[in-house]
Amino acid sequence: MPRRSRITLSLAGIVVVAALAAGGYLWEARDAGGTDRRAEVARRGAAVMPFDLERTTHVFAKRSDGGIQTVLADDPDDSEQVALVRAHLGEEAEKFRRGDLDDPGRIHGMEMPGLSELAAGAGRIEIVYAEVPAGGEIRYRANDPSLVSALHAWFDAQVSDHGAHAESGS
Repeated sequence: MPRRSRITLSLAGIVVVAALAAGGYLWEARDAGGTDRRAEVARRGAAVMPFDLERTTHVFAKRSDGGIQTVLADDPDDSEQVALVRAHLGEEAEKFRRGDLDDPGRIHGMEMPGLSELAAGAGRIEIVYAEVPAGGEIRYRANDPSLVSALHAWFDAQVSDHGAHAESGS
């Protein structure tokens, strides 16, 4: 095969790999309409989450059996944000136990990775809410590896969508 053909094929392979990788980026940064996904998520989130995204941080820590979702007031002395976080996460934990993941769907879209699997398998996920200093957390545990994978995909999408307002925890 001539050198030019090999180079062309190599470049075509790189383009295909880049296009596949871009699929994840498209979830991360843009929605189907081409708008800034994070700005849209923040706008929708304000209608669902009573606390201020600019004054709180979401932490999504994956575990081998699920994960821990924590929301903390950036200022631990901000009693208003702490109370709003705790009330919201307590309510969300109750809804999640019933398989009601409509709120994350309203914020991120029902096509969000892992969401439909979590709603369908909610009865097989242990979901425990607890207060923590400066906020609250929801602990998710599952014995089913497919539910653990769904939780991890859901956590990754949350971190991506919330941008500067979220981080992966350890």
